[in-house]
Amino acid sequence: MTQVVKEKFLTPVFIDAFDLDDAWYQCLDKILEYGYVYKIDRGSYKGQRRLEFDYVVIRVRKPEHQIIPIIPEGCPIPAPTSMEYIQEYLNYLLTDQKTETEDYTYGERLVNPKIRIVDENGKEKEIDCKINPIQEVINIYKTEGFETNQCTLEIGMPTDIKLKDPPCLRIVDTRIRYGKLHFIVYFRSWDLWGGMPSNLGGLELLKQYIASEIGVGNGEIIASSKGLHLYEYCWEWAKIRTKKYDLKIG
Repeated sequence: MTQVVKEKFLTPVFIDAFDLDDAWYQCLDKILEYGYVYKIDRGSYKGQRRLEFDYVVIRVRKPEHQIIPIIPEGCPIPAPTSMEYIQEYLNYLLTDQKTETEDYTYGERLVNPKIRIVDENGKEKEIDCKINPIQEVINIYKTEGFETNQCTLEIGMPTDIKLKDPPCLRIVDTRIRYGKLHFIVYFRSWDLWGGMPSNLGGLELLKQYIASEIGVGNGEIIASSKGLHLYEYCWEWAKIRTKKYDLKIG
């Protein structure tokens, strides 16, 4: 008798959250239910295991309400970030400073992007784009109106495919509707514990800054990723935070 193999499909997950604390908690809860376990072949922590959504969309209605995750009193897990760190992260997003060991920073791509090319002699050089994308977005909205789909902040570049660690955040799209500025962001890969709380916290502060410069209200964040994940060392912390103590993973 021929055995029929059931075809498998991706499982997209939609999370509708009130604030960033709620978004983080719901993501922890849902990834324990819907996450796919695999060993990393290439990338950060090669050889280790990750628990990962096939695809997730996270809608945050009031991201300014509670920016950092709340760890209940007596809960024996480390806080994933702090408000002090997120304030520093905002400075990182608004400047192009980088160390000699960094190929890029998100801030560089947002305020002073440079294209790295290899010339005919095999020498690498940078070409300054001579543009501040954040300021351009502000100027377009202020001078030409809100009804446009062109105000996109791009982090990723085609040449990033050659980098050892290409950017996780690829795009910050913007929209002004109903009197508020909204961010729509995409991460190709995203650490749910060590990255998401700080990333969304910093982006929320950036959104507030841009909204104030334009003169509109502060709106929602909609984030999506095909690579939102938990490394194995965080699995027990996630189970403790969501009270799924006896859940078996993998």
